Order: sequence, then C-alpha cells, then structure tokens
Amino acid sequence: MSTERIRNVVILGGGTAGWMCAALLSRTFANTVSITLVESDALGTVGVGEATIPPIQTFNRALKIDEAEFIRETNATIKLGIEFRDWGRIGDRYMHAFGELGHHHGLSPFIHYFLRGKAAGRDESLWDFSLNERAALAGKFGKLPRIDGTPLAGLNYAYHFDATLYAAYLRKLAEAGGVVRREGKVAKVERRAKDGFVARLLLEDESTIEGDLFVDCSGFRSLLIGDAMEVPFLDWSHWLPCDRALAVQSENIAQPKPFTVAKAHAAGWQWRIPLQHRTGNGHVYCSAAMGDDEAARVLLDNLEGPAIGEPRQLRFQTGRREKFWDRNVVAIGLSSGFLEPLESTSIHLIQSAVGKLAKLFPSADFDPSLEREFNRQMVSEFERIRDFIILHYHANERTDSDFWKDRAAMPVPETLTRRMELFRQSGRVFREEDDLFHEVAWNQVLIGQNIWPRTYDHMADALDEAEFNEFLDNLKIIMGGAVSRLPDHSQFLASLGAKLPEFA
Repeated sequence: MSTERIRNVVILGGGTAGWMCAALLSRTFANTVSITLVESDALGTVGVGEATIPPIQTFNRALKIDEAEFIRETNATIKLGIEFRDWGRIGDRYMHAFGELGHHHGLSPFIHYFLRGKAAGRDESLWDFSLNERAALAGKFGKLPRIDGTPLAGLNYAYHFDATLYAAYLRKLAEAGGVVRREGKVAKVERRAKDGFVARLLLEDESTIEGDLFVDCSGFRSLLIGDAMEVPFLDWSHWLPCDRALAVQSENIAQPKPFTVAKAHAAGWQWRIPLQHRTGNGHVYCSAAMGDDEAARVLLDNLEGPAIGEPRQLRFQTGRREKFWDRNVVAIGLSSGFLEPLESTSIHLIQSAVGKLAKLFPSADFDPSLEREFNRQMVSEFERIRDFIILHYHANERTDSDFWKDRAAMPVPETLTRRMELFRQSGRVFREEDDLFHEVAWNQVLIGQNIWPRTYDHMADALDEAEFNEFLDNLKIIMGGAVSRLPDHSQFLASLGAKLPEFA
C-alpha cells in the first residue's frame, strides 16, 4: 500500500476554473496539501460563463458559502430554467425548466399521463405541469422545496452571476484556506526525462515552481495538457460547427427575470442572462455561415436595453482532449475541451471535474487506475452533454437558412440516435450512469423540438377517465395556487440585500 502523499499541487491559471479548483481542494484537504495558483493579470479570462444549473448549489454548500452573501457579492439572480425561442420552428417557444413535471403515478413517469391526455384531446402544454416554468414566466421566486400539504416537489433552481466577481469571491475563500497565488507567465514547462511527468514551471521572471500534481486551468491556451503533454484534441465541429461568439453587456430596462433566454438566429443563437446590475448577452455563431459584422448586427439588434461597450469576440473549437488526465497533469475547464454554453454546462463541467479529482486524488505513485477512471467518467460526461446539445440543433424544422437545414440533415452520434428513436416509438427516456440531464430534461427538449412519441406507456391507462382528468386538473390547480403565493423574484433578491435598480 502506498503511503506517500502528494504534498504540492500547482494550479496553472485563475479565472472561474482555477479558483473553483483552488477553493474546493483547499477546503477538502485543509492543511495536508500545499496549493499554489499561478496566474497573470496581463492575461485575460473568458469570463462570460454567467449561467449555471442546480448542482452549483452543491458546490457552494461544500464550501460553506452563505447564499445571501454569495448573491450580494456576485450580483446574482435566480435561474429557474432556459427559455428556447425559434429552435424547432420560427415562432416556437419552450422552456427547459428545472424541477419536476407533474407527478408520477404508480410506476409510470408523468410524461405518459400527459401523452394520454393529448391522445384524448386535452388541450394542454407539457409546461402547464411545470411549477418552475409557471413561476419563471410569472417572475416569481421563493424558497419552496415542496408544495405544502402535497407530495409535489417545489422549485429547483440555479443562479445567474457575474463570473468575474464569482472568481474573486472564491479567491478570497481559497487564500483564506491557505492557497498561495503567484503572479507570472509561464515561459517553459520542464518534464522529467524518465517518465514524462511535469517537474516544474519556469516563469518569465526566471523563478521556478515545483509540484507533484499540476492542474491545467489555462483556458483555451491549454499550456499543460495540450502544449506540454501533447494530448490530442478531438474535433466535434462536424456536429457543432459554431466557432465564434460575440459578447456584450446591456443595461437592464426592467427587473431581472428568473430564467435564461436562448434565441436561435440564422446561423447560431443568442443568450440573454439577467443579473442584478446588467444583462449579459452573446451571439454564438458559425463563421462559415455568417460574417462577423452581420453577427454583431444581429446581436445588437436583439438587445433588450442599450449596449454597454462594444461586443467582444471569442473564438473556439468544439471538442475535447483525448485524455483529461495524463500522468501528473489534470486539465479542468476550457483547457480540457469546449462545449458551447447552450445548456449552461461550462461551469458545471469545472465543478464536476474538480469534484472527481478530489474523489480520485492520487498518492505520490500516481496509480494509473485513478487516471483511467477519471478519464472514463469525464469522457462519458462530455459525450452525454454533447448529445443533449446536438439534439437542439438536429431536431429542427427550420428552412430559412442552409445552416439549419444542414443541422437537420446531418448524421448524429449513435448514442443520440438511439435515444431519439426510443422516445419516438415509446415515449421512454432512461437516464444512464452519471447522466447530467435526467429524463424530465430530455422530455422537455424532445417535445419542445416537436418530437412526439407514437404511443404512451399503457400503465397510464390504469386510471379510469374520471380519475385521470381529476389527477391532471388537480395538478394544475395546486401549482397555480403555489405560484400565486410566491413573492416576486425582485422581492426575494431584495430581501437578501441585493441592490436592484428602480423602474417606474
């Protein structure tokens, strides 16, 4: 049994990825591991990952972060889901809302009772049974883990926040936990001749930083896993060809809404993320189908409020590294790969990787079984999120541009084809091991993109007609009452000390 412990961890790069990693590792390993984070103020960070998904609450709880303080420090707002506009057809609108849909009855998921109702002529939307969507569109939010007096789940939520402020907030926590920040740029990465392990970083000021484990949070530059370790990059742009984004902030013209908006355009899509003090906006697009000037015009023409500054361009390639962990280097964040932020998974993938690293933290002998398991789990997570994002593009009926027609016609991964076919034939979706998106998420996007099952689970016929109609009607009544009793989203934020602008 190996008893020699890793003593020195070096994190290359700050930003959201670097400081999330530093904060969690310093909390997890307390004073048993020395952690140094190397970053340069001269190098910018991407800093536009401002929307999250509910597991961020788990990460914040692990760091013992007070929610009210966090909301104040990061200008955060609540996020109940993502509204997709013009994705299936122009004019379509649906929400991938967090939380549950309706309520299961017996062994059959709720989707099959909804489908039975559609087959019987009931004229309802799937989202009439989503507490989260109903609250989001009403601009309401309050802490509601369960609807009182019922078996129904309450609201599940995430946050919108200023990513730069979040990184600064985590930096304070990490440094309080003993993390040492070193200012500087890397001039050279030195590897050991005997096994190819990274031995030390040589900075431009000729100082050196030695370590046992190196975490690459250097962003798209990928200085360790890409440049030094020469781990190949697997290109997924044949499925997800968007390769550029323009980001700009805009003034708030009303109180922030508790949901993200993703609006499809002719060659990509636009995000809208409302914070307390401003709104984050961006246009993700395919440069082969739309020029930069046109992309900027589309972005600016679709802002809700006046722009703050000029759009900033980001260039990227969708895909992942062949390995996320190679010898004594672990890549976390953009250095490991990129999936466009359509489902707000960028920060989650950082959180997931840091958590997996903590659980699989090696001893000084770096047993290769840990590396293999980390890579297996991360590959699986990347590929399942990839499939979920491809679904939005592929299941479209738009004919207004070659970009959308090509997305509908393209071959997709077998793993996605299998899921889509199963749903078309039976209305069934099964969550696989460590699948980030559960059945309710798949149901919403599949139905929202106009993929309808041929039939429904016959177990949904167990209720007689009167019981069935009462079941659905009562769900809508209960949810409507729960939403009506919630405070406004802005009232909830103000109760925690958020500084919101006043509007007439």
